[in-house]
Amino acid sequence: MSSQHESIIREPLITGDNITYSKITNDILFPVENMPNKAWWIGFSVASLGALLWLCAVSYTFWYGIGAWGLNKTVGWAWDITGFVWWVGIGHAGTLISAVLLLFRQNWRNSINRSAEAMTIFAVICAATYVVSHMGRPWMALYTLPLPNQYGSLWVNFNSPLVWDVFAISTYFSVSLVFWYTGLLPDIATIRDRSTGIRRKIYSVMSFGWNGSVKTWQRFEAVSLVLAGVATPLVLSVHTIVSMDFATSLEPGWHTTIFPPYFVAGAIFSGFAMVQTLLLVTRKVLGLENYITMFHIESMNKIILTTGSIVGVAYLTEFFIAYYSGGEYEQYTFLNRFIGPYWWAGCMMYGCNVLMTQLMWFKSVRTNIAISWALSIIVNIGMWFERFVIIVVSLHRDFLPSSWAMFHPTWVDVSVFIGSIGLFFTMFLLFLRVLPSVAMAEVKLLLKSSSEQEKKKLLKHGNIDTAQVEYYKDSLIKYDSIEQAEYQNT
Repeated sequence: MSSQHESIIREPLITGDNITYSKITNDILFPVENMPNKAWWIGFSVASLGALLWLCAVSYTFWYGIGAWGLNKTVGWAWDITGFVWWVGIGHAGTLISAVLLLFRQNWRNSINRSAEAMTIFAVICAATYVVSHMGRPWMALYTLPLPNQYGSLWVNFNSPLVWDVFAISTYFSVSLVFWYTGLLPDIATIRDRSTGIRRKIYSVMSFGWNGSVKTWQRFEAVSLVLAGVATPLVLSVHTIVSMDFATSLEPGWHTTIFPPYFVAGAIFSGFAMVQTLLLVTRKVLGLENYITMFHIESMNKIILTTGSIVGVAYLTEFFIAYYSGGEYEQYTFLNRFIGPYWWAGCMMYGCNVLMTQLMWFKSVRTNIAISWALSIIVNIGMWFERFVIIVVSLHRDFLPSSWAMFHPTWVDVSVFIGSIGLFFTMFLLFLRVLPSVAMAEVKLLLKSSSEQEKKKLLKHGNIDTAQVEYYKDSLIKYDSIEQAEYQNT
């Protein structure tokens, strides 16, 4: 019987020798089944302190009201909406990797989709906390839901952007959670079968009776495709709804039709940057270099470069629209980003999101782990400043000069935001301890076709064009998990 082989010119998605199904299981489940190492404890301790700071700051806000923030009569939105939009944007990459790349049959997603999906869940939770906390009366949050008349004659005000956010966030969170958990079922069943005692009982309940039969796998694949089809429109719709919070107003700098596609591209941009930030550390600390390879890192960098370039074009389009419109208020709003008192925020926005991103045109940058990690952080700093510029810089200069005011954040503003980052990393680190960070079942599908050891067999036994062999060996230079000496005499 002849066996099918993947083309030799395609780079391997799994590296290393003597990789077996059992070794994949042992490598990926090692942090779940063993005590955490020192690096995890250090990260968890720092993240927990941040989560505690968030709890204190939000409690202080609930007790004293949003007057504890630096808002004033001119700048009614500031760090609260900036943080909300920033977190929603970060949550976009998980759905894109899981749903869109699944529908397009991109196998390189198999190693990174699990962590990206988890990141989506935790980012949306952080965003939802902003929706509740900036209400002013959080105990009334229940009335943003479509309640029956038994609760009184209070109907949801669908004209309110706050209600749009609630519907967008709840829909996105629900679908993403179901998609994430469905993909976890085969791996949870594996943990169940390897566990004993109370752990086995817990994972037995969590596995929903998964038995690994052919019918079970057929249903799993069918449900995954259905959920991917449902989740794909959410990539476009969720941040489009968030952008309409601004676009439906008459505020100069907000009232523009470019916001929906502009926000969606920026969300994917910042989301992939956060995935890169998390996975570059995770692969090193957990020893997953054979499964999260340089091919995955470079592919994500290419998407960051593409979406960053789209964001750059959107910036230029904004300036052209302001110029061509002839509206003096619109023109001043964009000029104020450079010559106004917040010029430094505008420089951070354009410098981090456009100029620094263009470094990724160079392959040596895309395949450098340290530089890639630094750029991923710079991108998210830049995207936070983008939301700050759009919100605060557009608001602090009103139509009447007598209403002009500066926004100065208080310690509560800063603590809520920094604390939300701590809360996010706390949840992510706990996820690494109790669930596999890489989808074992999906990675195993690639072992017999897209692994380095299968490529070696093809080199050894296959009748392959010499030029293709040289092309393949040249592509392996960037890998930090491949022994180059093995290919010198091939």
